[in-house]
Amino acid sequence: MFEAVEELLVEHAALEMRLADPAVHADQANARKAAKRYAELTPIVTVYRAWRLAGEDIETAREFATEDPDFYAEAKTAEARRDELTEELRLLLVPRDPNDDKDVILEVKAGEGGEESALFAGDLLRMYLRFAERVGWKTELIDANESDLGGYKDVSVAVKTRGGAEPGQGVWARLKYEGGVHRVQRVPATESQGRIHTSAAGVLVTPEAEEVEVEVHANDLRIDVYRSSGPGGQSVNTTDSAVRITHLPTGIVASCQNEKSQLQNKESAMRILRSRLLAAAQEEAEREASDARRSQVRTVDRSERIRTYNYPENRISDHRTGFKSYNLDQVLDGDLTPVIQSCVDADAAAKLAAAQEN
Repeated sequence: MFEAVEELLVEHAALEMRLADPAVHADQANARKAAKRYAELTPIVTVYRAWRLAGEDIETAREFATEDPDFYAEAKTAEARRDELTEELRLLLVPRDPNDDKDVILEVKAGEGGEESALFAGDLLRMYLRFAERVGWKTELIDANESDLGGYKDVSVAVKTRGGAEPGQGVWARLKYEGGVHRVQRVPATESQGRIHTSAAGVLVTPEAEEVEVEVHANDLRIDVYRSSGPGGQSVNTTDSAVRITHLPTGIVASCQNEKSQLQNKESAMRILRSRLLAAAQEEAEREASDARRSQVRTVDRSERIRTYNYPENRISDHRTGFKSYNLDQVLDGDLTPVIQSCVDADAAAKLAAAQEN
């Protein structure tokens, strides 16, 4: 492990010199790439230097302890500190998801439960919007199909950082664990006898793809236009402004009817389509990957019920990590960090175990 860190120290120093050269910044793309890599390596370098310093403190304390027994306690303290830094360094060296810095398109779809599911989908959307607001991200509504009672049959939003994010703190790095089936247990607004019902909504999170990342040929697309519709199926537009795009080679479909302009809806649908194509390509790569990689916390299997929201007990439970807390009202108001952190920690532990096996 430490041989690898020494190599990273050399790379970090070289990048520091490159970034100090004004000529490097003439090429903004290369400069950003170098700055990003430098930011990724800096925490590793910082912890490794602290680890070496702790080792020096241990040696010094042991030397003095031969003359003054009080230094034995200092040696023990330095040893405990070095053990902590060793574990921190191991975690930092776990391979990172290359998409962690990307923005995402988040989709929430009503599932089992009819109108109650659509209302729950609206609650989930609000939770994510409030969470984004808390951490300082920007959100943009791309498309929405509302239900009769004010929920959502399906809704898509783009979630973006404001400027650059710290390594591991990007939108995809945090929200990728939200993909899956979310189950709710509560008395529906439509229930007259006070009985608790169970319904579900699906969440799909995909890293937003740049045009250069996904090559889409015009001949591979079928574009259909139709009139937008609102709750109850009533026409809300007298022109064919809604757009549905089908990628013929894969059968992947994206649609948008949120804007009044057909051109704007087409652009939004293309954003969703590119992200879905990128996600499909990455899922295929993951299926071909090693068993160790597939053993990570699952973020792709959309059929798995990942979380339960129990209103009568004010409880939220994540079934992948065992996380459970009784502050559901606060979580739905955007206090999602502890839930997500449990997934981040479980993912890191799985990756670390896989790395140690290899």
